[in-house]
Amino acid sequence: MTTLWDTTGSAVVKELAAQRRTGGAVLSGVALTLIVVADESRVTEAEEAATHAAEMHPCRLLVVVRRQIDAPVPRLDAEVQIGGRLGPGEAVVMRMYGRLGLHAESVVLPLLAADAPVVAWWHAAPPEQLATDALAVFADRRITDSSMAEDCLAALRTRAIDYAPGDTDLAWTRSTGWRAILTSTLDSVSGRRGAPVQVHGGRVTGDPASPTAQLLAGWLSSRCGCAITVEEASRTPGQSGVESVVLTLDQDEEVRVHSDRKGGAVISQPFRPDAAVPLPERDLGDLLSEELRRLDPDEPYSDALEAATGVTGLAERPSQREYVWFDPAEAENGNGRPRKRAAAARRGDGS
Repeated sequence: MTTLWDTTGSAVVKELAAQRRTGGAVLSGVALTLIVVADESRVTEAEEAATHAAEMHPCRLLVVVRRQIDAPVPRLDAEVQIGGRLGPGEAVVMRMYGRLGLHAESVVLPLLAADAPVVAWWHAAPPEQLATDALAVFADRRITDSSMAEDCLAALRTRAIDYAPGDTDLAWTRSTGWRAILTSTLDSVSGRRGAPVQVHGGRVTGDPASPTAQLLAGWLSSRCGCAITVEEASRTPGQSGVESVVLTLDQDEEVRVHSDRKGGAVISQPFRPDAAVPLPERDLGDLLSEELRRLDPDEPYSDALEAATGVTGLAERPSQREYVWFDPAEAENGNGRPRKRAAAARRGDGS
């Protein structure tokens, strides 16, 4: 690893090329460029998660830490490494001071892997409007986490208002285990009957303030064509914010999936004994790795987000974003209005 203090973007590019030549490394088989935007207080856990994801999905890892935006002098400190603590590939950790943090794309763009998709992940509270961050404008896929906001439900609605195809949320990823169990359970009921099952209603029991619980209920509502509510659990739910799901079926039948708090869930359905299935708590690296498996728009997520927030027409929105300049200093003075700038959503077309 090489640390460059008070450096420039050009020096970082040269150092990365030099390490590649010295180590005999060849950039091949890289699936994507992963840009991680993290607060200084969360850099360690973000790096651990990104390292795990990089082991599953070969990528060039670029970590952006915006520090002291109000610093009087712009400055860039960078760590450049290949095959080090951040996984087997190429990684650059950049700490930006002063107004350089508002123009992080000027340093990041030359470091993107050629002809590879770009995924941006905010391990921090994302901007209310992603287009105000140029890193979101040229990314093919954008990952946020509504559960990190002070008001999770307000953040979920903000994500719906600002949604563009290619967006996703780790609060949605946390519901994957529940969705898989519910899908297989309903398929089992359909197989027993020899006909598709009809869901007439149901409820998700857990934390009503949990974005995962709300998105799970939204997904069920969109798929079943009926209202699925979120009700408060009698005890504190687990990491996902979901304690149980109960679905009312036709023919006066009911299906129930309940967390056992031991890394599993119990399925109760008519005419069959209760069954235990694994439902482990997942760490951040697993969640991020799952989201890197797909680079196309996540339509089930947009359907769930629509149903959970009431904001419609998400899937019909254009996937490309137009860059909107936003200066926090001007905002503090009462003059800060986001201003659109001509910019294409694809890297290399300007930012």
